[in-house]
Amino acid sequence: MSHGLFRTEWVAGEPPDIHHMDVPTAYDAAKLGMWLFLATEILLFGGLFAAYALFHWAYPTEFHHASKELNWKIGAFNTCVLLISSFYAALSVDAAQHNNNKKVVRYLLITLGCGLIFLVVKYFEWTGKASHGLFPGTSGEHGAFNSPEFNHSYRMFFGLYYCMTGLHALHVIIGMAILAWAANLARKGRFSKRYYTPVEVGALYWHLVDLIWIYLFPLLYLVG
Repeated sequence: MSHGLFRTEWVAGEPPDIHHMDVPTAYDAAKLGMWLFLATEILLFGGLFAAYALFHWAYPTEFHHASKELNWKIGAFNTCVLLISSFYAALSVDAAQHNNNKKVVRYLLITLGCGLIFLVVKYFEWTGKASHGLFPGTSGEHGAFNSPEFNHSYRMFFGLYYCMTGLHALHVIIGMAILAWAANLARKGRFSKRYYTPVEVGALYWHLVDLIWIYLFPLLYLVG
């Protein structure tokens, strides 16, 4: 089977036979590439965190009151969901290292289920806020963004809220796609103690998604 520069031949239960790069080198290259990619993601969210810190410093009272519009219990629930998903993602890597493709599939499906729960909860949270006018460009039931007390600084808080949580949700979707791909390979018996790179790099990406939310939760939900 040909993939770009690498020609691979897969046998069920065995790692791919890489003709232009040995397995350890390919593994190290893939892992280094993922770490470099994760570094760029941290820089991306780091800019948003810096913007949040700047505006929170400038408008501490307004950010305090605006955050009270968010339900911290929902945020805490989603935090627990992602922590559970990261636990099973780590278990999937261990299962792959022990030649147990069935457990890899099982653990990754649990991780994907947790990711889906997270997205569903966020959807209802976003739509609930929009229906109350807590969304730029909407009037909503109470028209909060149109009321005098909802000034520029309040809008800034919710602008950052939707930007940061929306970007994070996009990363959740991408992470689910990567893990679904890895689960499909595991279903075909592709992983063993000699080859489990897709599971490991997928889990690394998912752990970053979890870590970012661990920072977002207190910044957005507990500041008030």
